[in-house]
Amino acid sequence: MSLRQRLVSQSSVIFGARLFGAGVVFLAQAAIARLWGADILGEYLLIIATVNIVAVVMPLGFETIGTYFAAEYRSKGEGRLLAGFMRRAYGHVAVTSLILLVAGYPLAGLFGEPGRVLLAHWLPACLMALATAVVYCNSALLVGLKRPMAGFFADTIFRPLLIVFCFALAAMAGDAEARFAELIWLLAVGFAVIAAAQFAWVLRAARQVPAAAPVVMAERQRWWRFALPWVIIALATDFFFDIDLLILSHFLDRESLAVFGVCTRVFSLVAFGVSAVYAVTLPEMFERNAAADRPGFLKQIGEANLVACAISLALFAIVVLTGPLLLMLFGPAFQAGVAPLAVLCMALCVRSLFGPAALVLSIHDRPYATLPAIGLGMGILVGANLLLVPVHGLMGAAVAALAAQTFWSAAMWLTARRMAGIDVSVGPRLREMLAARRVKRL
Repeated sequence: MSLRQRLVSQSSVIFGARLFGAGVVFLAQAAIARLWGADILGEYLLIIATVNIVAVVMPLGFETIGTYFAAEYRSKGEGRLLAGFMRRAYGHVAVTSLILLVAGYPLAGLFGEPGRVLLAHWLPACLMALATAVVYCNSALLVGLKRPMAGFFADTIFRPLLIVFCFALAAMAGDAEARFAELIWLLAVGFAVIAAAQFAWVLRAARQVPAAAPVVMAERQRWWRFALPWVIIALATDFFFDIDLLILSHFLDRESLAVFGVCTRVFSLVAFGVSAVYAVTLPEMFERNAAADRPGFLKQIGEANLVACAISLALFAIVVLTGPLLLMLFGPAFQAGVAPLAVLCMALCVRSLFGPAALVLSIHDRPYATLPAIGLGMGILVGANLLLVPVHGLMGAAVAALAAQTFWSAAMWLTARRMAGIDVSVGPRLREMLAARRVKRL
């Protein structure tokens, strides 16, 4: 099986699981909007967005580089370094969880509407954040250890099924507020159980890596050099729309926020289909780089970009065609999100065209070089929201997100080309294919 065929095959399985999970979550969220009201759905989305952002910060960036270092240590057979990395990552989660529980409560009220919603469900939200942070660490490590299915399935299959199960149990409570409170508690406990089960799988996979060099101070310093910028990269990419929702909570009413939140969940689903391509090929990229095989390394990037672009275009067309039907499940008010959803999904095509610049910069030991581009993108997001949302509402929010992602993707691509000497976009691979086709004709 060729590299391209394997990428498509494994990415399709992972994306199929994500599609199933997203469909289950959509049904649950549609049921919340229909039976409990759009306001309750808005509160639910605010809590989940806040929990996601807090959870990605809790490991202090180590979950964002878990795939990177797990793949490196696995390819080199350095089990002791892997074990040391894991102790540091999960240790950060434990310490920050205690700090959040004790010191976070008085600080949450300073964040306006999201803080008010969070304070009403503080204890289950803290437990949910702890479990989510552990799942992020688990998933990253399992992907790097060449167990992508085990890494992704906890979040893509088991958690969505848990949401439906908890919603069915909570629906038997009293009024809508009581049902919602019970739902949050059930989700928190269920997330913790899933995180613990997946952690056991991580330990089993890690033990199969041969022990080699002990952990040294230089390696710890290298972890931090990668972790600090990558936590910002993860927040600006994987959790871009969670941040955007918190910003928009100051401009949009609860119902409009719920509409935009549903649109962002559709986008996140589509984006996962592209991210899975790079996750599958990441271990092979490390093996080519470690072997100083630059042609093989560039081929890995080119094939991944080609598959990612094809998938993003196909998914964009699917979303444009099926978006109205998906949003209809939530009620008539959610039809206002049809056009903004199409605009959001254009951002995915832009990101696929420019390629995995942040990953390539990290492989070349320059992760900090990504920060100016991210700062540019987030600055444009805030400024565009201030200018467009008060006037154009949901469409203004979608255009602001598209503009931010376009500018930072272009800046990241330019940075990688200047500092690493590599064009990480799909352009080189397309030129190779066109040149090969011309040679065949001759």
